[in-house]
Amino acid sequence: MMTRQRTLLASGALAAATVLALAGTADAAVVKLSQSAAASQLSAAGVTHSSSGGCTTRSNSTCTSYDQINQATVDGLRTLKSASACAINVTGGTEVGHAAGTYSHYNGYKADISRNSCIDSYVTNSFTHIATRSDGATRWRSSAGNVYANEGTHWDITYCGGNASCTAAASA
Repeated sequence: MMTRQRTLLASGALAAATVLALAGTADAAVVKLSQSAAASQLSAAGVTHSSSGGCTTRSNSTCTSYDQINQATVDGLRTLKSASACAINVTGGTEVGHAAGTYSHYNGYKADISRNSCIDSYVTNSFTHIATRSDGATRWRSSAGNVYANEGTHWDITYCGGNASCTAAASA
């Protein structure tokens, strides 16, 4: 009887430890949006978009696509628009042609927006300056853990949605 109780207790403790370990390392569920769902939310918030190809096809690098963008990225763009009161124009989304990686454009974590004096001032005065990237892009991190990189002609923004691993990778 004692051996059986110990086995059950050990099994239960192991299961509980496994659940706690998984809960401690798991990121919040990533919600992906369709082109139309993301476009609708962003348009309603006053966020515009443009592309050199005048299109939204994900498989075309001259398009600006929202297909499979993370809800957290859309939420971040909407919050940026609201908090800054600046014009926000998305010039890069989930379309092919950007750098690869876990927290990439294609995987829905990044968006490029046009630079303007309003957004430049807002980012540089509201967020914490962090190390300059190896390609020379200066970067700022918001209190939410999102990382803004000034790539000269546009801001390359990584919206991490509270994912600490994402913030660490974008800040490295």
